[in-house]
Amino acid sequence: MTDQSIITSILNTATLEQGFQGLLDKYQERLYWHVRGIVLVHEDTDDVLQNVWVKVYRNISKFDNKSSLYTWLYRIATNEAITHKTKRKLATNTLEGSVAHLLQSDPYFEGNEAVIQLKTAIDSLPEKQMLVFNMKYYQDMKYNEISEILGTSVGGLKASYHHAVTKIKASITSDIF
Repeated sequence: MTDQSIITSILNTATLEQGFQGLLDKYQERLYWHVRGIVLVHEDTDDVLQNVWVKVYRNISKFDNKSSLYTWLYRIATNEAITHKTKRKLATNTLEGSVAHLLQSDPYFEGNEAVIQLKTAIDSLPEKQMLVFNMKYYQDMKYNEISEILGTSVGGLKASYHHAVTKIKASITSDIF
């Protein structure tokens, strides 16, 4: 289904369910991994995505086609993930709230110590750098797509990505030596 046919189906009460299922089929996995890269834990990702889909369902009629459906969904998912992560950090300023602890206690995490170091380094970045790094490195998004989602210039995103990579390398190198 094309994005436009999905929106048309959702806005028609007779085909709402089919349209929303098409939306889920097309974007659910991509959004899952995007949100998971921000909040890190499977259960938290599921919670955030539930909020995302509720917001999408409630607001799809307000979608104005000024951006692509893809970037609109990513913007909602990004904002929800950041909100969740901020609340979690405020609630757990302890060792149990650390990235290493969260990942090690997540039964769905399939990584080793190197992955934990990388995720810890990414999580320690300023918010914008973390988002840009995740979108560019893990999701291989184009700078112009990231620019639409985050509302930032392409030049600014390139600088953020460069600074993020530099900080991640420094963090991992300092952990090794």
